[in-house]
Amino acid sequence: MMELLTNKFLYIPIIVWACVQTFKVFTDLIVNKKFNFKRLMGAGGMPSSHSAVVTCLATLIGKEYGLGSGIFALACIFSIVVMYDAAGIRRAAGKQASLLNKIIQTPGMEPSMVSEKLVEVLGHTPFQVFIGAIIGIIVGVIF
Repeated sequence: MMELLTNKFLYIPIIVWACVQTFKVFTDLIVNKKFNFKRLMGAGGMPSSHSAVVTCLATLIGKEYGLGSGIFALACIFSIVVMYDAAGIRRAAGKQASLLNKIIQTPGMEPSMVSEKLVEVLGHTPFQVFIGAIIGIIVGVIF
């Protein structure tokens, strides 16, 4: 169990995630003037915690095992897939949810057809992904 707790490849990216998500809570508090606990666990927003976590992990692995190692290549490919998903697929799903929510609110729509509003903030803009990646790389280099 101690090995798990002292594994820097686990605890440093998790700390990065927690810090980025906490930052989102405070920025949301400043902007909206109310505390939204859902921002702590929710997806989307500036910066991308997904990008920060995977690039931090890849950077730590690159420092430890070398940029020519297979495990670093795996971490880089994993990072690219996660960041592509965050800025592409999940962002598109969020846009679709927004459109569906507008359709549901159309006058004359049968209210019993839909029981809940769809979550719209699912993905990230490319800039949010980029900033998250920069944060992850910086933290990975420092630690």
